Amino acid sequence: MKFVYIGTYPPRECGIGSFTRDLYYSMAGDSTNNKGFIVAINNSDEKYSYPKEVKLTIQQENRNEYIAAAKHINNSGADVCILQHEFGIFGGQSGIYILSLLHSLKIHLVVTLHTISNTPSYTEKAILKEICKMANMVVVMNLKAIDFLTDIYDVPREKIAFIEHGVPDFHFDQKKVKKEFKLEEKKILLTFGFLSRNKGIEVAIKALPKLVKKHPNIIYLVLGKIHPSVMRSSGDEYLVYLRQLIKDLTLEDHVIIPNEYVPQEDLFKYLYASDIYITPYNNEAQITSGTLSYAVGAGSAVISTPYWHATELLANGVGRLFDFHNSNQLTDILIELLDEPETLHALRKKAYEYGRNLTWPKTGIKYNNLMFDTLQDEIEIKEQSFDILNMPPLSLRHIHRLTDDTGIIQHAKFNIPNLKDGYCLDDNARALLMALLAYKGKNNYKALELCPIYLSYIHYMQNEDGTFRNFLGFDRSFLDEVGSEDSFGRTIWALGYLLSNPPNYSYYQSGESIFKKAVPVFDKLKSIRSIANTIIGISYYLKRNPADDSMTELLSRLSKKLVESYETNSSDSWRWFEPFLTYDNAMLPLALLHAAEIHNDDKIRKTAFSSMEFLISKTFANGYLSIIGNDSWYEKDGKRAVFAQQPLDAMAMILLFKQAFKLTKNIEYLEKLFTSYMWFHGENDLRIGLYDSETNGCCDGLESYGVNRNQGAESTLAYLISHLTVLQAHKDFNKASFIKKRSPEKISQNLIN
Repeated sequence: MKFVYIGTYPPRECGIGSFTRDLYYSMAGDSTNNKGFIVAINNSDEKYSYPKEVKLTIQQENRNEYIAAAKHINNSGADVCILQHEFGIFGGQSGIYILSLLHSLKIHLVVTLHTISNTPSYTEKAILKEICKMANMVVVMNLKAIDFLTDIYDVPREKIAFIEHGVPDFHFDQKKVKKEFKLEEKKILLTFGFLSRNKGIEVAIKALPKLVKKHPNIIYLVLGKIHPSVMRSSGDEYLVYLRQLIKDLTLEDHVIIPNEYVPQEDLFKYLYASDIYITPYNNEAQITSGTLSYAVGAGSAVISTPYWHATELLANGVGRLFDFHNSNQLTDILIELLDEPETLHALRKKAYEYGRNLTWPKTGIKYNNLMFDTLQDEIEIKEQSFDILNMPPLSLRHIHRLTDDTGIIQHAKFNIPNLKDGYCLDDNARALLMALLAYKGKNNYKALELCPIYLSYIHYMQNEDGTFRNFLGFDRSFLDEVGSEDSFGRTIWALGYLLSNPPNYSYYQSGESIFKKAVPVFDKLKSIRSIANTIIGISYYLKRNPADDSMTELLSRLSKKLVESYETNSSDSWRWFEPFLTYDNAMLPLALLHAAEIHNDDKIRKTAFSSMEFLISKTFANGYLSIIGNDSWYEKDGKRAVFAQQPLDAMAMILLFKQAFKLTKNIEYLEKLFTSYMWFHGENDLRIGLYDSETNGCCDGLESYGVNRNQGAESTLAYLISHLTVLQAHKDFNKASFIKKRSPEKISQNLIN
């Protein structure tokens, strides 16, 4: 069998790296049948001289390298990919970039989980669920982790394998190594591993003064260095604190903290030299501890706080536990063991006997058996889907391709601008909205540079009476006298957003001039979609100008028109504004949700949510977004059209759910928002994506035969607006969750600090 291992790897100083190396060699053993290679994850600011088994590296924060690695693995002839997973070693938010690799794998996948939280963030939970969904088997090193995976992450029990953390099979004589370290007259207490606040070293130090009085030959040795992430964020502040504490307690002759990374063989010499090993961690949330496994494997007498791994591993007399932060209790246990050598010896013997089952040769056999069983399963063909957390980077490349100094070209032949069809107001209004969203949400100055082009087009197309022309030829000749009401409404929406979120005052002045000139047309609108888009534009305008009473009254009148249309056409079985569902459907309830944010009107709010739930019932029956097709739409009591699905409708659904979540904080709306976004990436009726990662454009729609591969302005703008909306919605959700979880006192203190 041939395996590929993904994880950190020595000489990078990382516990996962040591695990990956030991697993690699233990599975290879003395057999020539098992071969493999390493894909090592690098820090972005570090370079390492790797051994020959490392055939490929991935820069942690370079998403493209994850995708390239998947191609390399698929072509390598490997049978199984073995992933070492911990959130901190992969790039992107909560290690999201690893999904890019796993989604592209075409071989079996086994994942070893080193960290499993029982209170994951939204992002962490989504990532881990997706990883476990893609894995053939998931390995955990703690029985409690099985409950977490099944109860919190919905992982099937039969997919989980329990294999304890392996330990190196070193043997040293305690007297000899004590003599080697010139500690033969000392009683040695030991803690090792990367240092950080959550390791609780200060708890052990505070336990020493009383102990030293009774056993003055005590040395507490703390091996390891400050964790790299802690050094980046806080420097050596924790080490300074510990050394000051040692000085304050007059323990300079009894505590040694060299702040150095110790090679594995030397580490085991210290373990054999020690009399007692201590893990004084500050909280229970540690599902796996390699240092604890090493201590038991070496036959150390272990005293630990009751974090998850320790509670399980030290059961049945393998070690002793003391309460979190309880230095006095630790003191009592230390005195008891040092006063009673027989008890100490029995504890060491029990740990050694248990540790014989954890040696890497035995662990390697367990992994090899698991790989053999895994290979008996057929590789599941992965659906072409895309997790919303694995969003591609925002790119305006195709927008720049479609835009010249007049405006954005409305159509494309595949990904090439179709100059024959010229420009339209609808797309330039949408382009202005997209550019403003990109600048606000991502500080994208390239998007900001596009705004004058689109705003200038809008200004050029406005008639003296406030209406707008729509179409312009490539030669800048007008192709109509007055554009559609739809194009008018979409323009007012974009202008209203500009007035609510102006990048500078000159843009505000230009937008206000065009907007105000169009106001007399508002009351004359007949099309309910035009009215809906105009309502959204007015709502944005009023957020910046809440004292404009005439505009507030105008919003009320237009909202009333939508409500009346709903009341005229709705029934118990058809709660909609018209006797048919056609295009841009979600814009109608979306407009009322925006109006409800301005007006405290129960009828507006009730109509908005009732119509929204009706639309959901018609488009989410299969668990994913199935847009009403444009072939023949969906008449009341008729049969709905499935194909000619348009990206514009997916965008409208995403905007609808964002506004619904904003008003209610109901997570179900956020989930539907993400599901709607997935329509662009394969969660649709044809299970095929419309976003083209090569061109950064979006295809024009889903047809019965497949995807319409043309990538016009409307579809690409719909995708980009959706993309930016998802990013903002996720940010809003995290912000709301953060505030909800914290008390007002903590929030106030944080603001003060």
